[in-house]
Amino acid sequence: MKTIRLIPALLLLMATSLYAGDSKDEKDLRLAASIGDVETVTGLLDKGVHVDTANKLGKNPLMMAVENDNFETVVLLLSRGADVNARTEAGCTALTFAAENGHPALTAMLLERGAHLHDRTRAGWDALMIASRYGITDMVEQLLFKGADPKAADKHGRNALMMSAEKGHAETGAMLIRHNAEIDSKDKNGTTALILAADRGHLEVVQTLLKQGADANVQDEDGATALIWAASQDQYDAAKLLIEGGADVNLADVDGVTPLMEAARNGSEEMVQLLLKHGAHKTDKDSDGHTAADIAKKKKQQKVLSLLK
Repeated sequence: MKTIRLIPALLLLMATSLYAGDSKDEKDLRLAASIGDVETVTGLLDKGVHVDTANKLGKNPLMMAVENDNFETVVLLLSRGADVNARTEAGCTALTFAAENGHPALTAMLLERGAHLHDRTRAGWDALMIASRYGITDMVEQLLFKGADPKAADKHGRNALMMSAEKGHAETGAMLIRHNAEIDSKDKNGTTALILAADRGHLEVVQTLLKQGADANVQDEDGATALIWAASQDQYDAAKLLIEGGADVNLADVDGVTPLMEAARNGSEEMVQLLLKHGAHKTDKDSDGHTAADIAKKKKQQKVLSLLK
């Protein structure tokens, strides 16, 4: 039985290593593809070097040509039978390399040649997630037009919208929302695009999400809102936008911590003043029975403490 079980594994190993090689010609083919030396690529292919020969990480000539935006070389390799859906050890494909490096013309060609739109890297990222993470809006639009799923998520539950928000790409986020991305979708920690943007102070993204109807009071798994995150990171302008967008200044997390308590902990006078101006309760207590003033006193934030008395 053990021998029988080993046969499929051995066949898989043989298949994955079939075109992997370190001969001089194979290395030269990959190098020529990466620098766009069409003449050398042609000569080596004519000589019999396999078009899909890959290095130890599984990266082949087509991927290298795509990565470096060598259009003519990509056309040549595809015409000579390169596998458009070959994958590296990390699960990357020619299409994900095109997305990562912002090459929309190559993306279009690869899709026309049968590239799998929904293939994922080992991290669970597809081409749409990668392009969104880098804020390549024209490519995002192209992928969506071809049928990419804006609701797809990686192994942590993060989708393209969350990735664009985390990196501060407002235009990309707006594009995804127009194509039915779920604006209040959550990752495995309950984090939303708005929480990610507020935490990092990406004001244009916060503004865009609120304008498109994001819930300013959605809470993560710990009960924290975007406003609590903004207050904890002293993101004053983001907090101001959230309050203007309907954020509840007294909504606490599961431990009873409010935005005011986070601001007190940081010693942020400006944030404390903003929250008090909009009705933050000085007397609210966390699960340990501490008020914002208690926290400020413990942290020796004297100026903030004077505002809370």
